[in-house]
Formats: sequence, structure tokens, C-alpha cells
Amino acid sequence: MFPTLLWKIRLKPQVREEIDAKILGALEALRRGLPKLEPGRGWQSEQALHEREDFRDLVACVADAARSVLRFLRIGYDALEITGCWATVLANGAAHRAHSHPNNFLSGVYYVRTHPGADSINFHDPRPQAAVIRPPVVELTAENTDQVVVKVTDGTLLMFPSYLEHSVAATASDEERISISFNLMFASFTENLSKPLW
Repeated sequence: MFPTLLWKIRLKPQVREEIDAKILGALEALRRGLPKLEPGRGWQSEQALHEREDFRDLVACVADAARSVLRFLRIGYDALEITGCWATVLANGAAHRAHSHPNNFLSGVYYVRTHPGADSINFHDPRPQAAVIRPPVVELTAENTDQVVVKVTDGTLLMFPSYLEHSVAATASDEERISISFNLMFASFTENLSKPLW
């Protein structure tokens, strides 16, 4: 009942390598002249990376995945557009607190560089009333947990409802963790979807 779905896609190695090479080159240019990240620190780019030529192939993959999600959900209106796309780089000890992405329908993240100790994302139970009574459990299962940890690798693309809170635990690797996040919303929402349903 009341499922919250997460879609996990692995890009083919050749596709991933071509995409990653362009992304890493673009990020190197964006970060040129900046000091090396200190432990516990992170860096985020501006939020319009989807408009850059070097992100075109990733944007195409995101669009394909989003169309598949809408087909799976039996949603008849498939005109989605990326409303924001940004890079996050986390140094050793850096974390990302729990948050969601308001005013969007789908959100996601593509992993460019992961490492042991920097290869997971946490998703939190979106039902606030589920925490009203919390008896002790003898074993954590999918049915009684309030957090799910999803392991990721280089080339993993995740997509999930934008309302779903997520976080990143402190990075336990000396290598930088690099990811590209994005949001998607229905194009022309007010013209097509905002009419009352009652």
C-alpha cells in the first residue's frame, strides 16, 4: 500500500565512459582556479548544466528514463522538462542533510565517481504519520524501516518522486564523490495539468 518507487538504471559502459569524460572535463573547467576541497566540505555548481553542450548526452539519457517512468506509471501526458541540473562534489567527511525537491514531479541523480565509503544514498520514509509510534524491532526489514540505503556505482542513474526525502552520509573516502542531480517537471503545467480534478 502507498508505495514509493525508485528507478535504478545502469548505463552501458561505453555510453557511461563517453558521458563521464565530457562531464569531468566540464567540471574541471568550472572548478579551475578554486582551491582543493578541504575535509568535510562540498562544492555545487550552478543549476543550469542541462543547457550546456557537454551535458547533452546525459540529458538524453535522463529524458529516455523519464519517459519510461511515465509509461510505467500510466501517465498520459509525457512532456517533461528538466528544471534544474547541477553537480555536487563531496570531499572526505562531507555529507548532505535530508531534503526533498519541491515544485517538481521527478528528481534524480547520476553518479560519475563513487568510491568505497562514498557509494550510497539514503531515502527516508515520506509518511510523517508512520513515526507516531515507534516500538523497538528485533530485525530491520523493508516493512519496518524508516530509511533505505541504496548502493550506487559509477554510471548509476536514479530517478524518484521529488517529494521523497533523501540524504548522503558523511563521505568516508579520500577520493571526491561526484554526482549530477536533476529535477523534472511537466512542461506547460498550468496550461495542461493544473485544472481542477473535482
